[in-house]
Amino acid sequence: MIMGETVKLPRMRTDHQIDAGRRRVLRTVAAGATAGALAATASSAAAQTTDLSEWFGNTGNADSVADRTGQSEVTVQVGTSGNGPAFGFGPAAVRVDPGTTVVWEWTGEGGQHDVVAESGAFESSRQQEGTFEHTFESAGVRKYVCTPHETMGMKGAVIVGDANVTLGSSGGGASGTSGGNAATTASGGSSASGAESSSSNTDFDYGDWFADVSNFDGTVDRTGQEEVRIEVGASGNSGAFAFSPAAVHVDPGTRIVWEWTGEGGQHDVAAEDGSFGSELKSEAGATYGIEVDGAGIVEYACTPHKGIGMKGAIVVGDPVQGGGIDWLKTGLVGLAGAIVATPFVASQFAAERARDDGAETSPHAGRDGR
Repeated sequence: MIMGETVKLPRMRTDHQIDAGRRRVLRTVAAGATAGALAATASSAAAQTTDLSEWFGNTGNADSVADRTGQSEVTVQVGTSGNGPAFGFGPAAVRVDPGTTVVWEWTGEGGQHDVVAESGAFESSRQQEGTFEHTFESAGVRKYVCTPHETMGMKGAVIVGDANVTLGSSGGGASGTSGGNAATTASGGSSASGAESSSSNTDFDYGDWFADVSNFDGTVDRTGQEEVRIEVGASGNSGAFAFSPAAVHVDPGTRIVWEWTGEGGQHDVAAEDGSFGSELKSEAGATYGIEVDGAGIVEYACTPHKGIGMKGAIVVGDPVQGGGIDWLKTGLVGLAGAIVATPFVASQFAAERARDDGAETSPHAGRDGR
């Protein structure tokens, strides 16, 4: 649809529209096979299921499989609400018939996105508007991501034909199975159920830190990831004055990378306790990173826009609830194109933690080992 003066970019087609799977041939069974053996073979093939629970483990909007069978062309939006303001594919999981063309259409939200198949079968350019399409000729499950925002959970899957899939109960909160004759609706489409959940099961105590933050709706669970990305200048607080996600829960040793959207003017990332801080920047794609270790909660803000609610928090490990920071160390990490590229040596954390652990054995040591 054309809105105002906006003109869509021409559609892009992949160079090859025939999947390699099309070239597979079904071998005939031995001449002496019985009808019962044939039925058992077919039943075994139909029972095979692709488990997508781990794939969608950190995807907040993968709660079901959208049935788009019976359509020759299907549209998936790029940059929909999910995993933050505009870091989702909509729908994240879709079932189509063999021969269907899927058209990814950019919403213009969330900065630049791309569409890249895990198998390498298709790949779009990184863009903020326009469309990209690929035709799926053979049955199977095709997984894909937005490479800049993969760690935030911007992932998708196209289920072609009667392939059985299960979304499990991880990350995005999706559950149930879908596909084939095992789980179909009255119209022959797929069926999956579950409730969306992108927040951690543990509710951390931030006091009144988030009282004036419009985009805070809970702590997003990013445990199990080596690197977590946070948008700087995301939609929130009456403009592009938010960190997204506003609060994250991570494991010790995780690298936190803030990435500027280019919106809302100049922003910085400054810890309330002074443990880290970036320069003021406004250009899209600028990054700043730290590595965290230990256990604790650290609050931070954008200095120029703190008063209007541009605040965030990082929960590391399992801090003492209501007891402030139990043990937390941060260190700047060198990143390509980072605002601050101070080398960080992980052994520094290990050495300091060892000293703290040794101090805790003393009868005069306090809770933090000092």
